[in-house]
Amino acid sequence: MGDLKSMLNKLKRAALGAHTPHDKATAASKPIPMPLPAQVRILMSQHIGAPAKALVKKGDEVFVGTKIGEAGGFVSANIHSSVSGTVAAVEPFRLSNGRMCDSVVIKTDGKQTVDPAVKAPEVTDKASFLAAVRECGLVGLGGAGFPTDVKLQPKQSVDTLLINASECEVWLTSDTQEMLECSDDIIRGIKAVLQYTGIPKCIIGIENNKPECIDLLCKKTKDDSAIEVKPLPSVYGTGAELILIEKCLGREVPHGGLPADAGAIVMNVTSVSTLGKYLATGMPVVQRTITVDGDACAKPQNVVVPVGTAYQDILDYVGVKGELGKVVAGGAMMGPAVENLSYPTTKTTSGLILLSKAAAQPAQVNPCIRCGRCVEYCPMGLEPVEVNQAYAARDVQELGKLHADYCFNCGSCSFVCPAKRPVTQMMSLAKAFYLGEIKKGGNK
Repeated sequence: MGDLKSMLNKLKRAALGAHTPHDKATAASKPIPMPLPAQVRILMSQHIGAPAKALVKKGDEVFVGTKIGEAGGFVSANIHSSVSGTVAAVEPFRLSNGRMCDSVVIKTDGKQTVDPAVKAPEVTDKASFLAAVRECGLVGLGGAGFPTDVKLQPKQSVDTLLINASECEVWLTSDTQEMLECSDDIIRGIKAVLQYTGIPKCIIGIENNKPECIDLLCKKTKDDSAIEVKPLPSVYGTGAELILIEKCLGREVPHGGLPADAGAIVMNVTSVSTLGKYLATGMPVVQRTITVDGDACAKPQNVVVPVGTAYQDILDYVGVKGELGKVVAGGAMMGPAVENLSYPTTKTTSGLILLSKAAAQPAQVNPCIRCGRCVEYCPMGLEPVEVNQAYAARDVQELGKLHADYCFNCGSCSFVCPAKRPVTQMMSLAKAFYLGEIKKGGNK
C-alpha cells in the first residue's frame, strides 16, 4: 500500500491531461451573423453571483445596448438588450441548474437601432476604468461567468495578467476566430487592464496547435516588452485556471485559494477582446460568436448571435442532418446536454454541439479494472478511485485529504476510462457532497 501511495503522490505533479481529438473543423470559419430571430429571451442570471434586477416592464421599447437589468449586488452583472424592439414579457424562467430566475422576452423590430446612450466611456483612472467594466456587464466569457470588475479588484498583490487563449475543448473555435479577427481589440483590452490596475506584465497562453494565432499575436506585441505570447502544450485541461498558472508561471495556487493568491489574474481571450471593443465603442456585451458543430450539424460554422437567441433558432439556421440524438451546450467534454431547445444563449455560451443518435448513445459500462488511467490523466492529479471509495463511505475527512474540491469536471477521467464508467459524474457528486458538508460544518 505504501508503494501505491508513493506512486500516486508522484503522479500528482506529473499529471498528463487527456489527449482529446483535435476536431477543429471550423477553425477557419469566419463568424457569420445569423438572421435576427423573431424574439429573444434574456436571462437576468448569466453570471456567478446575484441575479440582475429587471429594469423594464411589458410594453417598454428597448434598443441595442439598453440596460434592462441592474446588477443585484457586488458580485453580479448588468444585463443589456441585444436587440431593438418591444418587451413582450418579464417572467420567471427555469435555468439549466433547476433554479428559477427572471427573464425579459423582447419581440424584435428588425431594425437593430442602437441606444443613443451607447458611447465610449470616459476612462481616466482606476476608479473610472472599473466603473466602466462594471457598467458594460462584462463577465468571464470562457464559461465561468465571474464578473470582471470584481476579478480586477483583488485584495492580494498581483504581478501578472494571464490571458487564457488555450481553447482546448473539442470542436470549439470561437476563441480562435476572436484572435484572428479581433487581435487589435485584444491588445487594447490588455493594455487598458495593465495601465489602470498597475499590473506590470501580461502573458497570453495559447496551445501550440494554433500557430496562426501565435504568429499574429507575436507580431502585434513584438514591440511591447510588457506582453508575452507563450505557446503551450496541446493537451486537454490546459485552459483550467490552476493548470494555466502552473504552465505559464510555474506557480501553484494554494489549496482553497484564488489565482490572485499566486500573483495572477486570469482572463479569457474573448473577455479581454470584448473589453477592448467596449472601451472603443461603448457597446456592452450583447452578442456572442459561438461554434456550432458535431456529426449531426449540416453546416458547421461560427455564427454571431444576439444574447437571448433560442437554441432552436440556431439549429434552424445551421441545419440538422440525420437523426438528432443530443445537443450539448458548450464544449463536448464539459458542456451539459440540453433538455429544452427553447433555452436561450447567454453571455457565456461558446458553442452548441449537435450529436447524432448513434454518437449520443451511451457506451456500455463495465466494472472498474483499477488500471489507474483516471489518475494518470487527471490534469489536477486527483485519484478518482480513492475519491469514489471515500464518497461511498460518506467520509468527509478523507474527501478533504484527497482534495475532491479540486475537480473542475473536465471529463478527462471518463474520456480515458477503458471501462466507460461515469467517473466524472461520480467526482461531481463527491465534490458537491464534500462542499455541502463543509458548509454545514461537517467533519473536516
